[in-house]
Amino acid sequence: MTKKISVALLMAALSMSCVSKKLYTELEDKYAKLKKENHALADKNDGLNKEKNQLDLDYKKLQDELAKTKSDRDKLQNDYTAASNNLKNLQSSYSALEKNSSDELQSNMTKNRELLAKLEAKEKALAAEQARLDKLKGDLQSSSQRLAELENIMAQKDAAMKKLKETLSKALNSFEGKGLTVEQKNGKVYVSMENKLLFGSGSWAVGTEGRRAVTEVGKVLGVNPDITVQIEGHTDDVKYQGTGPIADNWDLSTKRSTAIVQILLENKNINPSNLTAAGRSQFSPISGNDSVEGKAKNRRIEIILTPKLDEISKMLNEI
Repeated sequence: MTKKISVALLMAALSMSCVSKKLYTELEDKYAKLKKENHALADKNDGLNKEKNQLDLDYKKLQDELAKTKSDRDKLQNDYTAASNNLKNLQSSYSALEKNSSDELQSNMTKNRELLAKLEAKEKALAAEQARLDKLKGDLQSSSQRLAELENIMAQKDAAMKKLKETLSKALNSFEGKGLTVEQKNGKVYVSMENKLLFGSGSWAVGTEGRRAVTEVGKVLGVNPDITVQIEGHTDDVKYQGTGPIADNWDLSTKRSTAIVQILLENKNINPSNLTAAGRSQFSPISGNDSVEGKAKNRRIEIILTPKLDEISKMLNEI
């Protein structure tokens, strides 16, 4: 619009040949000023258009956000309404349940108390059982330790008896083949002497060779005070035919074992409380009595050497 006015003015100025130069100049300056203002307005118009476009964009964005906000609000409103309805339903259900469950609740509380009492009783029983188990474990450990000690003592006893047997065998070596044997079995040492080495037929008097053998046994016993000694007299099954103080084979076997005890007691290093005399008559044979050789083997004195088991017995009682 401004541009059209400027052109019109210019045309009017040109058509007026009689217009003075001053006026022309003024019109030209005015035209230039107007042209400049026109450019300024055009630039401002462009800026305003850009600003308008940006405002349009911002407005559309705000509209979109508003639409989304409304949608979110509507959704929240619907959720709130649904939750409110659910709450009312729950409150109604709870009120009904509270009204109708008082008796059941009381019954459940009674059952719970009973269960709690049973649980406490079981806990006490479990604690008592655990204490008993702990004690049993301790006793078992202690018993295991004592058993190991016992096995060690028994091993030492066996070694001592083995050494004793070797010592006796060496001491009685000169009587080998004369009816004397030394044997270790069942944790004991057995010195067996046939009657031919010790006694005459039907007699309980010990001969010279037999006395020497018994004396050698006594020497070994004198240096082994922890050995208990049982002397057993044995006969064959032939009935005693003699007269005098001996009534039968029981008397004869006992008298012979006592005779051996008397010889052993001549060694003052032997403790009499370690000795026991016993008669077994013909009732503990080691061979048949149907031959001369068998009868000879059965007529014997057995000196049975046993380690004292006081310490072992004490430990066994503690296990």
